[in-house]
Amino acid sequence: MKEHLLEGQTLDWLLTSAAEAMLIVNGDGRIVLANPPVERLFGYTPAELIGQPLEILMPERIRAAHVGMRDRFFADPHSRPMGIGMELYACRRNGDEFPVEVSLSPLRTDRGLSLVMATIHDITPRKRAEEAVLESEARMRAIVDTAVDAIITIDERGTIERVNPRAEQLFGYSAAEMTGQNVSMLMPQPYREQHDGYLARYRETGEKRIIGVGREVVGLRKDGSTFPMDLAVAQMQIGARRMFTGVVRDITERRRAEEQRQRLMQEISAANEELTNFAYVVSHDLKAPLRGIGSLANWLSTDYADKFDDEGREHMRLLISRVHRMSALIDGILQYSRVGRIKEATVKVDLNVLLREVIDLLAPPPHVSVTVAHPLPTLVGERTRIQQVFQNLISNAIKYIDKPAGEVRIDCARDGNRWTFSVADNGIGIEPRHFDRIFQLFQTLVPRDRVESTGVGLTLVRKIVEMYGGEVWVESTPGAGSTFYFTFPVSHGMQSGQEAHA
Repeated sequence: MKEHLLEGQTLDWLLTSAAEAMLIVNGDGRIVLANPPVERLFGYTPAELIGQPLEILMPERIRAAHVGMRDRFFADPHSRPMGIGMELYACRRNGDEFPVEVSLSPLRTDRGLSLVMATIHDITPRKRAEEAVLESEARMRAIVDTAVDAIITIDERGTIERVNPRAEQLFGYSAAEMTGQNVSMLMPQPYREQHDGYLARYRETGEKRIIGVGREVVGLRKDGSTFPMDLAVAQMQIGARRMFTGVVRDITERRRAEEQRQRLMQEISAANEELTNFAYVVSHDLKAPLRGIGSLANWLSTDYADKFDDEGREHMRLLISRVHRMSALIDGILQYSRVGRIKEATVKVDLNVLLREVIDLLAPPPHVSVTVAHPLPTLVGERTRIQQVFQNLISNAIKYIDKPAGEVRIDCARDGNRWTFSVADNGIGIEPRHFDRIFQLFQTLVPRDRVESTGVGLTLVRKIVEMYGGEVWVESTPGAGSTFYFTFPVSHGMQSGQEAHA
Protein backbone atom coordinates (compact mmCIF):
# COMPACT_ATOMS: atom_id res chain seq x y z
CA MET A 1 0.00 0.00 0.00
CA LYS A 2 2.78 2.42 0.94
CA GLU A 3 4.56 1.97 -2.43
CA HIS A 4 1.27 2.41 -4.23
CA LEU A 5 0.48 5.64 -2.46
CA LEU A 6 3.86 7.37 -2.39
CA GLU A 7 6.30 8.12 -5.14
CA GLY A 8 9.81 8.94 -3.83
CA GLN A 9 10.98 9.31 -0.24
CA THR A 10 9.90 12.92 0.49
CA LEU A 11 6.95 12.22 2.78
CA ASP A 12 8.66 9.23 4.34
CA TRP A 13 11.68 11.39 5.21
CA LEU A 14 9.40 14.13 6.61
CA LEU A 15 7.64 11.75 8.96
CA THR A 16 10.82 10.03 10.11
CA SER A 17 12.67 13.28 10.86
CA ALA A 18 9.77 15.01 12.67
CA ALA A 19 10.04 15.43 16.45
CA GLU A 20 6.26 15.37 16.91
CA ALA A 21 4.14 12.25 16.68
CA MET A 22 2.67 12.18 13.15
CA LEU A 23 0.55 9.63 11.36
CA ILE A 24 -1.38 9.44 8.06
CA VAL A 25 -4.92 8.10 7.83
CA ASN A 26 -6.89 7.17 4.70
CA GLY A 27 -10.55 7.90 3.99
CA ASP A 28 -11.62 4.74 5.82
CA GLY A 29 -9.98 6.04 8.99
CA ARG A 30 -7.19 3.49 8.92
CA ILE A 31 -3.58 4.27 9.68
CA VAL A 32 -1.27 3.95 6.67
CA LEU A 33 1.88 5.57 8.10
CA ALA A 34 3.21 6.32 11.61
CA ASN A 35 6.57 7.82 12.57
CA PRO A 36 8.84 6.74 15.47
CA PRO A 37 7.56 9.40 17.94
CA VAL A 38 4.13 7.76 17.66
CA GLU A 39 5.66 4.51 18.93
CA ARG A 40 7.28 6.31 21.85
CA LEU A 41 4.09 8.22 22.67
CA PHE A 42 1.57 5.37 22.41
CA GLY A 43 3.64 2.23 22.97
CA TYR A 44 2.70 0.59 19.66
CA THR A 45 5.19 -0.34 16.94
CA PRO A 46 4.46 1.09 13.44
CA ALA A 47 3.76 -2.47 12.25
CA GLU A 48 1.09 -2.86 14.93
CA LEU A 49 -0.60 0.37 13.86
CA ILE A 50 -0.58 0.05 10.05
CA GLY A 51 -4.05 -0.91 8.87
CA GLN A 52 -5.68 -0.29 12.27
CA PRO A 53 -8.53 2.22 12.68
CA LEU A 54 -7.43 5.56 14.06
CA GLU A 55 -9.77 5.08 17.01
CA ILE A 56 -7.37 2.49 18.48
CA LEU A 57 -5.45 5.49 19.86
CA MET A 58 -8.51 6.90 21.64
CA PRO A 59 -10.29 6.01 24.89
CA GLU A 60 -13.14 3.59 24.29
CA ARG A 61 -15.72 6.05 25.58
CA ILE A 62 -15.21 8.43 22.64
CA ARG A 63 -14.39 6.05 19.79
CA ALA A 64 -17.94 5.75 18.41
CA ALA A 65 -18.48 9.52 18.40
CA HIS A 66 -15.15 10.07 16.66
CA VAL A 67 -16.17 7.97 13.61
CA GLY A 68 -18.85 10.50 12.70
CA MET A 69 -16.46 13.42 13.20
CA ARG A 70 -13.89 11.77 10.95
CA ASP A 71 -16.45 11.21 8.18
CA ARG A 72 -17.49 14.88 8.30
CA PHE A 73 -13.87 16.00 8.00
CA PHE A 74 -13.26 13.90 4.88
CA ALA A 75 -16.44 15.35 3.37
CA ASP A 76 -14.92 18.84 3.66
CA PRO A 77 -11.17 18.46 4.25
CA HIS A 78 -9.16 21.54 5.26
CA SER A 79 -6.29 22.24 7.65
CA ARG A 80 -7.49 22.91 11.18
CA PRO A 81 -7.04 21.91 14.82
CA MET A 82 -9.09 18.93 15.83
CA GLY A 83 -11.85 19.18 18.39
CA ILE A 84 -12.05 22.98 18.66
CA GLY A 85 -13.54 23.94 22.03
CA MET A 86 -13.15 20.42 23.36
CA GLU A 87 -10.63 18.66 25.55
CA LEU A 88 -9.05 15.81 23.60
CA TYR A 89 -7.65 12.67 25.16
CA ALA A 90 -5.58 9.85 23.68
CA CYS A 91 -5.02 6.35 25.03
CA ARG A 92 -1.74 4.47 25.24
CA ARG A 93 -1.37 0.77 24.63
CA ASN A 94 -1.37 0.11 28.38
CA GLY A 95 -4.69 1.95 28.76
CA ASP A 96 -3.37 5.22 30.22
CA GLU A 97 -5.20 8.32 29.04
CA PHE A 98 -3.49 11.66 28.48
CA PRO A 99 -4.51 15.05 27.07
CA VAL A 100 -3.47 15.94 23.51
CA GLU A 101 -3.70 18.59 20.84
CA VAL A 102 -4.22 17.37 17.30
CA SER A 103 -3.70 19.28 14.05
CA LEU A 104 -5.24 17.90 10.83
CA SER A 105 -3.90 18.54 7.35
CA PRO A 106 -5.53 17.04 4.21
CA LEU A 107 -3.24 15.35 1.64
CA ARG A 108 -3.89 14.13 -1.91
CA THR A 109 -1.53 11.78 -3.71
CA ASP A 110 -0.56 12.00 -7.38
CA ARG A 111 -3.02 9.20 -8.04
CA GLY A 112 -5.91 11.14 -6.43
CA LEU A 113 -6.13 9.31 -3.11
CA SER A 114 -7.41 11.51 -0.22
CA LEU A 115 -5.45 11.23 3.04
CA VAL A 116 -5.18 13.12 6.34
CA MET A 117 -1.98 13.82 8.22
CA ALA A 118 -2.51 14.15 12.00
CA THR A 119 0.11 15.78 14.21
CA ILE A 120 -0.33 14.77 17.86
CA HIS A 121 1.14 16.74 20.75
CA ASP A 122 1.11 15.46 24.34
CA ILE A 123 0.05 18.45 26.46
CA THR A 124 0.26 16.70 29.86
CA PRO A 125 2.98 19.08 31.19
CA ARG A 126 0.98 22.10 30.08
CA LYS A 127 -2.20 20.74 31.63
CA ARG A 128 -0.39 20.11 34.90
CA ALA A 129 1.00 23.64 34.83
CA GLU A 130 -2.47 25.04 34.11
CA GLU A 131 -3.97 22.99 36.92
CA ALA A 132 -1.23 24.20 39.25
CA VAL A 133 -2.00 27.79 38.26
CA LEU A 134 -5.72 27.24 38.76
CA GLU A 135 -5.07 25.61 42.11
CA SER A 136 -2.81 28.48 43.14
CA GLU A 137 -5.43 31.00 42.01
CA ALA A 138 -8.10 29.11 43.94
CA ARG A 139 -5.96 29.13 47.08
CA MET A 140 -5.20 32.81 46.64
CA ARG A 141 -8.88 33.56 46.04
CA ALA A 142 -9.80 31.65 49.19
CA ILE A 143 -7.21 33.60 51.18
CA VAL A 144 -8.37 36.94 49.77
CA ASP A 145 -12.06 36.15 50.23
CA THR A 146 -11.61 35.04 53.85
CA ALA A 147 -9.06 37.70 54.84
CA VAL A 148 -9.92 39.75 57.93
CA ASP A 149 -8.60 42.86 56.15
CA ALA A 150 -10.23 44.59 53.20
CA ILE A 151 -8.33 44.00 49.94
CA ILE A 152 -8.87 46.27 46.93
CA THR A 153 -7.16 45.99 43.52
CA ILE A 154 -7.01 49.01 41.20
CA ASP A 155 -5.32 49.88 37.90
CA GLU A 156 -2.89 52.76 37.44
CA ARG A 157 -5.74 55.19 36.88
CA GLY A 158 -7.40 54.30 40.15
CA THR A 159 -10.22 52.20 38.73
CA ILE A 160 -11.33 49.43 41.07
CA GLU A 161 -11.03 46.00 39.45
CA ARG A 162 -11.69 43.70 42.38
CA VAL A 163 -12.64 43.78 46.05
CA ASN A 164 -12.97 41.04 48.63
CA PRO A 165 -16.01 40.42 50.91
CA ARG A 166 -14.34 42.22 53.83
CA ALA A 167 -14.10 45.39 51.70
CA GLU A 168 -17.85 45.16 51.06
CA GLN A 169 -18.52 44.84 54.80
CA LEU A 170 -16.11 47.62 55.73
CA PHE A 171 -17.25 50.27 53.23
CA GLY A 172 -20.93 49.25 52.91
CA TYR A 173 -20.88 48.94 49.10
CA SER A 174 -21.43 45.75 47.12
CA ALA A 175 -18.64 44.54 44.85
CA ALA A 176 -20.75 45.51 41.81
CA GLU A 177 -21.12 49.07 43.14
CA MET A 178 -17.36 49.47 43.57
CA THR A 179 -16.01 47.62 40.51
CA GLY A 180 -15.29 50.04 37.67
CA GLN A 181 -15.41 53.11 39.92
CA ASN A 182 -12.49 55.27 40.98
CA VAL A 183 -11.08 54.18 44.33
CA SER A 184 -11.30 57.79 45.54
CA MET A 185 -15.00 57.12 46.15
CA LEU A 186 -13.83 55.42 49.37
CA MET A 187 -12.01 58.53 50.62
CA PRO A 188 -13.37 61.75 52.15
CA GLN A 189 -12.13 65.17 51.15
CA PRO A 190 -9.38 66.35 51.00
CA TYR A 191 -7.89 62.86 50.58
CA ARG A 192 -10.02 62.23 47.46
CA GLU A 193 -8.46 65.03 45.41
CA GLN A 194 -5.01 64.30 46.81
CA HIS A 195 -5.25 60.67 45.69
CA ASP A 196 -6.13 61.57 42.09
CA GLY A 197 -3.16 63.95 42.01
CA TYR A 198 -0.91 61.32 43.54
CA LEU A 199 -1.73 58.77 40.84
CA ALA A 200 -1.21 61.39 38.13
CA ARG A 201 2.23 62.29 39.50
CA TYR A 202 3.12 58.62 39.78
CA ARG A 203 2.23 58.00 36.11
CA GLU A 204 4.27 61.01 35.03
CA THR A 205 7.29 60.80 37.33
CA GLY A 206 7.24 57.39 39.00
CA GLU A 207 7.29 59.11 42.43
CA LYS A 208 6.11 56.73 45.16
CA ARG A 209 4.68 57.98 48.40
CA ILE A 210 2.94 55.08 50.10
CA ILE A 211 3.65 52.08 47.86
CA GLY A 212 5.47 49.52 50.00
CA VAL A 213 5.38 51.88 53.00
CA GLY A 214 1.88 52.08 54.39
CA ARG A 215 0.32 54.76 56.55
CA GLU A 216 -2.74 55.75 58.52
CA VAL A 217 -5.51 57.39 56.43
CA VAL A 218 -9.26 58.00 56.65
CA GLY A 219 -11.90 55.90 54.88
CA LEU A 220 -15.41 56.88 53.77
CA ARG A 221 -18.34 54.48 54.04
CA LYS A 222 -21.41 54.44 51.81
CA ASP A 223 -23.48 55.98 54.61
CA GLY A 224 -21.10 58.96 54.74
CA SER A 225 -19.39 58.02 58.00
CA THR A 226 -15.61 58.09 58.19
CA PHE A 227 -13.20 55.85 60.09
CA PRO A 228 -9.43 55.64 60.63
CA MET A 229 -7.62 52.87 58.79
CA ASP A 230 -4.20 51.43 58.08
CA LEU A 231 -3.43 51.29 54.36
CA ALA A 232 -0.62 49.24 52.81
CA VAL A 233 -0.18 49.32 49.02
CA ALA A 234 1.75 46.89 46.83
CA GLN A 235 2.48 47.28 43.11
CA MET A 236 2.46 44.45 40.58
CA GLN A 237 3.13 44.25 36.85
CA ILE A 238 0.76 42.15 34.72
CA GLY A 239 2.11 42.24 31.21
CA ALA A 240 2.24 45.89 30.21
CA ARG A 241 -0.22 46.90 32.95
CA ARG A 242 0.60 48.26 36.38
CA MET A 243 -1.79 47.18 39.10
CA PHE A 244 -1.98 48.13 42.77
CA THR A 245 -3.35 46.13 45.68
CA GLY A 246 -4.37 47.95 48.82
CA VAL A 247 -4.80 46.17 52.15
CA VAL A 248 -7.06 48.14 54.48
CA ARG A 249 -7.56 47.55 58.20
CA ASP A 250 -10.12 49.38 60.32
CA ILE A 251 -8.22 50.74 63.34
CA THR A 252 -11.18 52.37 65.08
CA GLU A 253 -10.88 50.09 68.11
CA ARG A 254 -7.11 50.58 68.24
CA ARG A 255 -7.58 54.35 68.21
CA ARG A 256 -10.13 54.09 71.01
CA ALA A 257 -7.75 51.90 73.00
CA GLU A 258 -4.94 54.41 72.44
CA GLU A 259 -7.16 57.29 73.54
CA GLN A 260 -8.25 55.32 76.59
CA ARG A 261 -4.64 54.49 77.37
CA GLN A 262 -3.75 58.16 77.07
CA ARG A 263 -6.56 59.08 79.45
CA LEU A 264 -5.44 56.41 81.90
CA MET A 265 -1.86 57.65 81.72
CA GLN A 266 -3.08 61.16 82.46
CA GLU A 267 -5.14 59.86 85.38
CA ILE A 268 -2.14 57.90 86.68
CA SER A 269 0.02 60.98 86.35
CA ALA A 270 -2.56 62.99 88.26
CA ALA A 271 -2.80 60.26 90.90
CA ASN A 272 0.97 60.24 91.28
CA GLU A 273 0.91 63.99 91.67
CA GLU A 274 -1.75 63.65 94.34
CA LEU A 275 0.29 60.93 96.04
CA THR A 276 3.32 63.20 96.05
CA ASN A 277 1.25 65.99 97.62
CA PHE A 278 -0.23 63.55 100.12
CA ALA A 279 3.23 62.34 101.11
CA TYR A 280 4.27 65.95 101.64
CA VAL A 281 1.21 66.61 103.83
CA VAL A 282 1.77 63.43 105.81
CA SER A 283 5.42 64.21 106.33
CA HIS A 284 4.95 67.79 107.46
CA ASP A 285 1.37 68.30 108.67
CA LEU A 286 0.88 65.00 110.51
CA LYS A 287 4.28 64.24 111.97
CA ALA A 288 4.70 67.70 113.49
CA PRO A 289 1.67 67.50 115.84
CA LEU A 290 2.46 63.83 116.45
CA ARG A 291 5.89 64.81 117.71
CA GLY A 292 4.21 67.37 119.96
CA ILE A 293 1.90 64.72 121.40
CA GLY A 294 4.85 62.39 121.97
CA SER A 295 6.87 65.11 123.73
CA LEU A 296 3.92 66.07 125.92
CA ALA A 297 3.26 62.42 126.85
CA ASN A 298 6.91 61.90 127.76
CA TRP A 299 6.87 65.08 129.89
CA LEU A 300 3.70 64.05 131.72
CA SER A 301 4.93 60.51 132.38
CA THR A 302 8.21 61.88 133.78
CA ASP A 303 7.15 64.95 135.75
CA TYR A 304 3.91 63.50 137.08
CA ALA A 305 5.09 59.94 137.61
CA ASP A 306 4.34 60.14 141.34
CA LYS A 307 0.83 61.43 140.67
CA PHE A 308 -0.23 58.39 138.60
CA ASP A 309 -1.39 55.12 140.03
CA ASP A 310 -0.56 51.85 138.28
CA GLU A 311 -3.47 52.16 135.89
CA GLY A 312 -2.52 55.72 134.94
CA ARG A 313 1.09 54.78 134.34
CA GLU A 314 -0.09 51.92 132.05
CA HIS A 315 -2.28 54.35 130.12
CA MET A 316 0.64 56.71 129.63
CA ARG A 317 2.84 53.84 128.45
CA LEU A 318 0.20 52.80 125.89
CA LEU A 319 -0.15 56.41 124.75
CA ILE A 320 3.58 56.80 124.14
CA SER A 321 3.71 53.39 122.43
CA ARG A 322 0.87 54.29 120.06
CA VAL A 323 2.51 57.62 119.21
CA HIS A 324 5.70 55.78 118.27
CA ARG A 325 3.70 53.23 116.23
CA MET A 326 1.86 56.02 114.39
CA SER A 327 5.14 57.71 113.56
CA ALA A 328 6.58 54.43 112.29
CA LEU A 329 3.45 53.81 110.24
CA ILE A 330 3.73 57.22 108.60
CA ASP A 331 7.38 56.54 107.80
CA GLY A 332 6.44 53.17 106.27
CA ILE A 333 3.73 54.72 104.10
CA LEU A 334 6.17 57.36 102.90
CA GLN A 335 8.77 54.71 102.04
CA TYR A 336 6.16 52.62 100.19
CA SER A 337 4.97 55.61 98.14
CA ARG A 338 8.51 56.51 97.07
CA VAL A 339 9.35 53.06 95.59
CA GLY A 340 9.32 53.29 91.80
CA ARG A 341 8.33 56.97 91.92
CA ILE A 342 11.45 58.56 93.30
CA LYS A 343 14.50 57.22 91.53
CA GLU A 344 17.97 57.07 93.01
CA ALA A 345 21.21 56.61 91.15
CA THR A 346 21.88 53.01 90.12
CA VAL A 347 25.16 51.89 91.64
CA LYS A 348 27.11 48.75 92.46
CA VAL A 349 26.13 47.58 95.93
CA ASP A 350 28.52 45.26 97.77
CA LEU A 351 26.19 43.23 99.96
CA ASN A 352 29.02 42.23 102.30
CA VAL A 353 29.42 45.89 103.30
CA LEU A 354 25.68 46.62 103.21
CA LEU A 355 24.77 43.69 105.50
CA ARG A 356 27.31 44.79 108.13
CA GLU A 357 25.73 48.26 108.16
CA VAL A 358 22.18 46.84 108.38
CA ILE A 359 23.04 44.52 111.26
CA ASP A 360 24.83 47.31 113.15
CA LEU A 361 21.82 49.59 112.63
CA LEU A 362 19.34 46.98 113.90
CA ALA A 363 21.52 46.16 116.95
CA PRO A 364 20.12 42.65 117.57
CA PRO A 365 19.53 41.79 121.26
CA PRO A 366 22.22 39.67 122.94
CA HIS A 367 20.23 36.44 122.70
CA VAL A 368 19.89 36.69 118.88
CA SER A 369 22.80 35.90 116.58
CA VAL A 370 22.74 37.09 112.93
CA THR A 371 25.10 35.26 110.57
CA VAL A 372 25.89 35.42 106.85
CA ALA A 373 26.53 31.99 105.35
CA HIS A 374 29.30 33.04 102.99
CA PRO A 375 30.52 36.10 101.07
CA LEU A 376 27.67 37.73 99.16
CA PRO A 377 27.65 39.10 95.58
CA THR A 378 27.63 42.66 94.35
CA LEU A 379 24.30 43.88 92.96
CA VAL A 380 23.49 46.82 90.68
CA GLY A 381 20.53 48.92 91.79
CA GLU A 382 19.34 51.69 94.09
CA ARG A 383 21.29 51.26 97.32
CA THR A 384 18.51 52.51 99.59
CA ARG A 385 15.96 50.11 98.09
CA ILE A 386 18.26 47.09 98.44
CA GLN A 387 19.00 48.13 102.03
CA GLN A 388 15.27 48.38 102.79
CA VAL A 389 14.71 44.81 101.59
CA PHE A 390 17.35 43.29 103.85
CA GLN A 391 16.60 45.61 106.76
CA ASN A 392 12.88 44.72 106.79
CA LEU A 393 13.45 40.97 106.43
CA ILE A 394 16.14 40.81 109.13
CA SER A 395 14.17 43.12 111.44
CA ASN A 396 11.08 40.90 111.06
CA ALA A 397 13.14 37.78 111.79
CA ILE A 398 14.53 39.30 114.99
CA LYS A 399 11.15 40.67 116.05
CA TYR A 400 9.33 37.31 115.91
CA ILE A 401 11.94 35.13 117.60
CA ASP A 402 10.54 33.55 120.77
CA LYS A 403 13.47 31.25 121.67
CA PRO A 404 16.07 31.93 124.40
CA ALA A 405 18.76 31.49 121.73
CA GLY A 406 17.59 33.17 118.55
CA GLU A 407 19.21 32.57 115.16
CA VAL A 408 18.95 34.56 111.92
CA ARG A 409 20.86 33.29 108.89
CA ILE A 410 21.32 35.10 105.55
CA ASP A 411 22.26 32.97 102.57
CA CYS A 412 22.53 33.26 98.78
CA ALA A 413 22.69 30.92 95.77
CA ARG A 414 22.95 31.57 92.07
CA ASP A 415 20.26 30.13 89.79
CA GLY A 416 21.09 30.90 86.15
CA ASN A 417 20.71 34.63 85.56
CA ARG A 418 19.39 35.45 89.01
CA TRP A 419 20.39 35.29 92.67
CA THR A 420 18.13 33.67 95.23
CA PHE A 421 18.55 35.18 98.71
CA SER A 422 17.13 33.75 101.92
CA VAL A 423 16.64 35.11 105.44
CA ALA A 424 15.87 32.29 107.89
CA ASP A 425 14.97 32.42 111.58
CA ASN A 426 13.99 30.01 114.35
CA GLY A 427 11.10 32.13 115.53
CA ILE A 428 7.36 31.51 116.00
CA GLY A 429 6.74 30.53 112.36
CA ILE A 430 3.70 31.19 110.15
CA GLU A 431 0.78 28.96 109.27
CA PRO A 432 0.55 28.27 105.50
CA ARG A 433 -2.90 29.87 105.24
CA HIS A 434 -1.29 33.23 106.07
CA PHE A 435 1.51 33.08 103.46
CA ASP A 436 -0.27 35.46 101.04
CA ARG A 437 -1.82 37.68 103.68
CA ILE A 438 1.44 38.77 105.28
CA PHE A 439 2.54 40.53 102.05
CA GLN A 440 -0.57 42.74 102.04
CA LEU A 441 -0.45 46.30 103.32
CA PHE A 442 -1.07 46.80 107.08
CA GLN A 443 -1.46 43.07 107.74
CA THR A 444 0.08 41.59 110.90
CA LEU A 445 -0.49 38.18 112.49
CA VAL A 446 0.40 39.09 116.08
CA PRO A 447 -1.45 41.77 118.11
CA ARG A 448 0.43 45.05 117.87
CA ASP A 449 0.50 45.35 121.66
CA ARG A 450 2.61 42.16 121.77
CA VAL A 451 4.91 42.88 118.85
CA GLU A 452 5.40 46.41 117.54
CA SER A 453 4.65 46.29 113.77
CA THR A 454 3.16 48.62 111.15
CA GLY A 455 2.25 45.92 108.61
CA VAL A 456 4.11 47.79 105.88
CA GLY A 457 7.54 46.12 105.86
CA LEU A 458 6.81 42.94 103.85
CA THR A 459 4.60 44.85 101.42
CA LEU A 460 7.51 47.23 100.85
CA VAL A 461 9.87 44.27 100.32
CA ARG A 462 7.60 42.75 97.68
CA LYS A 463 7.17 46.04 95.83
CA ILE A 464 10.93 46.64 95.64
CA VAL A 465 11.75 43.05 94.61
CA GLU A 466 9.08 43.04 91.87
CA MET A 467 10.33 46.42 90.65
CA TYR A 468 13.60 44.65 89.79
CA GLY A 469 11.77 41.75 88.10
CA GLY A 470 12.14 39.35 91.03
CA GLU A 471 9.73 37.49 93.26
CA VAL A 472 9.41 36.95 97.00
CA TRP A 473 7.87 34.08 98.98
CA VAL A 474 7.99 32.41 102.37
CA GLU A 475 8.37 28.86 103.67
CA SER A 476 7.55 28.25 107.32
CA THR A 477 6.68 25.70 109.99
CA PRO A 478 4.71 27.03 112.98
CA GLY A 479 6.88 26.90 116.08
CA ALA A 480 10.08 26.10 114.15
CA GLY A 481 10.72 29.34 112.25
CA SER A 482 10.39 30.93 108.83
CA THR A 483 12.55 31.44 105.75
CA PHE A 484 11.86 34.35 103.43
CA TYR A 485 13.22 34.08 99.88
CA PHE A 486 13.58 36.68 97.17
CA THR A 487 15.28 36.80 93.77
CA PHE A 488 17.32 39.52 92.14
CA PRO A 489 18.82 39.64 88.61
CA VAL A 490 22.52 38.86 88.17
CA SER A 491 24.24 41.98 86.90
CA HIS A 492 26.37 41.44 83.80
CA GLY A 493 30.05 41.31 84.67
CA MET A 494 29.42 41.10 88.42
CA GLN A 495 31.19 38.44 90.46
CA SER A 496 29.95 36.57 93.48
CA GLY A 497 31.75 36.98 96.77
CA GLN A 498 33.42 33.58 96.41
CA GLU A 499 34.68 34.40 92.92
CA ALA A 500 35.91 37.83 93.93
CA HIS A 501 37.92 36.41 96.87
CA ALA A 502 39.32 33.39 95.00
